[in-house]
Amino acid sequence: MNERMRNPDEILKKLEQEEKQKHSGKLKIFFGYAAGVGKTYGMLEAAHAAKESGIDVVAGYIEPHTRPETMAQLEGLERLPCLEIEYRNILLKEFDLDGALKRKPQLLLVDELAHTNAEGCRHLKRYQDIEELLKAGIDVYTTVNVQHIESLNDIVAGLTGIVVRERIPDFVFDSASQVELVDLEPVELLERLKQGKIYKEKQASQAVKNFFTVENLIALREVALRRMADRVNLIQEKSSTAEHLLICLSPSPSNEKVIRQAARMASAFHGKFTAFFVETSDFTEFSNEDLERLRWHSRLAEQLGAKTVTSYGNDIVEQIAEYAKAAKVTKVVLGRTYTKRSRFGVKESFSERLTKLAPQIEIFVIPDSYEKKYIKKRQRSFKYQTNLIMQDILISMIVLGLSTGISYLFAYWGFSEANLIMVYLLGVMITSLFTRHRLCSTIASILSVFVFNYCFTEPIRTFSVYDPGYMATFAIMFIMAFISTTLMQKIKQQAKQAVMKSYRTEILLETSQRFQQAVDVEAIVSYTAKQLSELLERNILFYSGNPEIHPEPIVWKWGGEEEISPYDQRELGVAQWVYKNNKHAGFSTSTLPGVKYLYLAVRSGEQVFGVVGIDMKDKAMDAFQEGLMGAILNECALALEKEALIKERKEAAMQLQKEQLRANLLRSISHDLRTPLTSISGNAGVLMSSGDKIDEAHKSELYEDIYEEAMWLINLVENLLSVTRIEDGRVSLNLQVELLDDVIAEALQHLSKKKTDHKIIVNQENDLFMVKMDTKLIVQVFINLIDNALKYTAPGTTIQIRTRKRREWIVVEVIDNGKGIKDEEKAKLFDMFYTSGQAVADGRRGMGLGLALCKSIIEAHGGQISVHDNKPSGTIFRFTLKQEEVQIDG
Repeated sequence: MNERMRNPDEILKKLEQEEKQKHSGKLKIFFGYAAGVGKTYGMLEAAHAAKESGIDVVAGYIEPHTRPETMAQLEGLERLPCLEIEYRNILLKEFDLDGALKRKPQLLLVDELAHTNAEGCRHLKRYQDIEELLKAGIDVYTTVNVQHIESLNDIVAGLTGIVVRERIPDFVFDSASQVELVDLEPVELLERLKQGKIYKEKQASQAVKNFFTVENLIALREVALRRMADRVNLIQEKSSTAEHLLICLSPSPSNEKVIRQAARMASAFHGKFTAFFVETSDFTEFSNEDLERLRWHSRLAEQLGAKTVTSYGNDIVEQIAEYAKAAKVTKVVLGRTYTKRSRFGVKESFSERLTKLAPQIEIFVIPDSYEKKYIKKRQRSFKYQTNLIMQDILISMIVLGLSTGISYLFAYWGFSEANLIMVYLLGVMITSLFTRHRLCSTIASILSVFVFNYCFTEPIRTFSVYDPGYMATFAIMFIMAFISTTLMQKIKQQAKQAVMKSYRTEILLETSQRFQQAVDVEAIVSYTAKQLSELLERNILFYSGNPEIHPEPIVWKWGGEEEISPYDQRELGVAQWVYKNNKHAGFSTSTLPGVKYLYLAVRSGEQVFGVVGIDMKDKAMDAFQEGLMGAILNECALALEKEALIKERKEAAMQLQKEQLRANLLRSISHDLRTPLTSISGNAGVLMSSGDKIDEAHKSELYEDIYEEAMWLINLVENLLSVTRIEDGRVSLNLQVELLDDVIAEALQHLSKKKTDHKIIVNQENDLFMVKMDTKLIVQVFINLIDNALKYTAPGTTIQIRTRKRREWIVVEVIDNGKGIKDEEKAKLFDMFYTSGQAVADGRRGMGLGLALCKSIIEAHGGQISVHDNKPSGTIFRFTLKQEEVQIDG
């Protein structure tokens, strides 16, 4: 595809992946179809070749073999000491992950990729250790056999009759940078086995009988070659098609086979893979074994690359069909379902119903044996507590008694039997409404027929009838009662599911709105912790940012729970690992499972914003809670990402503003400093070259010009330094109580000789205005405002300084009668580097710093400054300072 036609997001994602790969280690797998083909030997040979080329190579863990040729290859290689763990009085030797990270060689050898670590290691599986090594930038060589690949487990079990327990997810194999197939003819492998080069004599004879048969080896070799071909095709054909596969999650033991088959199909078609679970009303009645199996199936699907989706409803087929249409599913993979034949024919199977509801979707049925044992176990798993059963029975009896009492009353009033039948039907519906299981309402339907027969049909108080027509009445009454019961139960179930969906939607909407209203990261984090605690009814820890830098989390304790200790070093270590590796860890996971909390990364893609710890209380969450938790954490990650982007945008804007200020400063300096510097250098040059030829009066004029230009430069530099310090917050006010009249007098003394060309009048309402101020800075304000008036008014005009009191404030005004300032310029007048477009009386433009400095100084004193028109012409600069009351002791 043309690079210009691709989605920008795809290009960005590809660039991010390439950047990530630059800093990550590379994994090379030596792949074989059986033990003894030479994987470890080939790995060690490649390690020696790498060492000879100058690469730092360390043998992290090599499985101890009884194969002399293989062990001889270890000579000359640095070996990492093993981690010794005592387990059930047995000393086990495991790969030392922390030791490898500390040593950090360029290339590390770690044998047996599918190995399960001993209890006490950080990770449950060795492939997880290798993932951490790769993330740390260490290249890894490892080995694995074909029977250890997860999606091939069923195929291998079918071929050999042996179920392999140690397995790796397919993505570990497919994401390897390089896979080298170590191949050996099966006949040659068997010969090596007989010679004792693979196992000892006793083990070898047993292996030949069980696993190492010619048929098994040939079949396994074919599977390995096919898997290598699939991997090559996957690398060459990375563009995904429109295929979308869906499987249904269930607690059935056969569901594992369906998941693996669907994963292989998704890999072959290079399509999307979704694992769909429908939570029905009887989900709460699942046995613990069924729930655990369902969780395992969900984790297996995720390991094999599936996205898990949960829906709610009692008609599973309908839910699948609706989702398949909405998500554009093209293929559905099902396990075989069996239907029983009845007197009225054969009920439609699962796949037949799905075909009718979604005819455009291809359906694949995976053959499997009929799980009778599982079905019986499910039927036995629906247990009800005794008190709930008794409550339902009591409600049924009360409603039936009330129905009978009302019917007696209606019969006494002379109502017909049809009215009495309606009373009993109403009673059956009320029973269905208030009881928990259909069995009670069904029994109530039967009892209603018998009670009606016993109490209200002739002969009364017997179960016999004179009129055969009553039998039809009883049958219709029972059918109507049963149908009403069924409909009522469905309505209750649908109402419950609607409430759950509504609750979920309401929670997510409220969460999204609260995140939108949050003013900072702390508000987002606090609300997330509070929301999760209330929804999950558990203690919550939220580490905002890196727990290694900020080890004190926000703690949200649920209800009346005991005090929790968020600073436990073991728990903190897990949180730090989660933040660093962008993966879940802790309770119920395969990484550091021996802690109390489940830790999840709050992330958006590869960027981690924090870590959430959930107190699991030794029990797992249900599917609804997990779904809500995941949605809230996603919303939180988006909100934190938005805050981070806003912060970056502000920093970028600030940086841009600084660059603009710097550019304006350079531009102003190059323009406005040139004139005075030229004048100073020119006059000084004249004095140096022709000083003895110039009369004293002319010399005096030149000296005065040099002085005036130098003073202008000094004033400009002072303004520049002062405004920079104030804007950066690096200036501290030296506040003292001073007489305002003295400050004005000092400012007038500092002004240049140009004030002699103008008439300056000071009008004070009171000569004893006392102000707490930084005298030097306020003098600078007066100098800048008066000098500004002198520059923009013609010689001979009057400039007035007026002071008056308004409440607790002193109002100071500098008034001139020049041309005034345009309204559109007033809003920008106090901006740094802004200068008015009108002509200046002395012909020189300023740098636009004086008024900006005045504003900064006055606001630092807590006052305000503004500009107004002077009628009929001219400008008024007005600022306020807070008056200081003088205490007179008397």
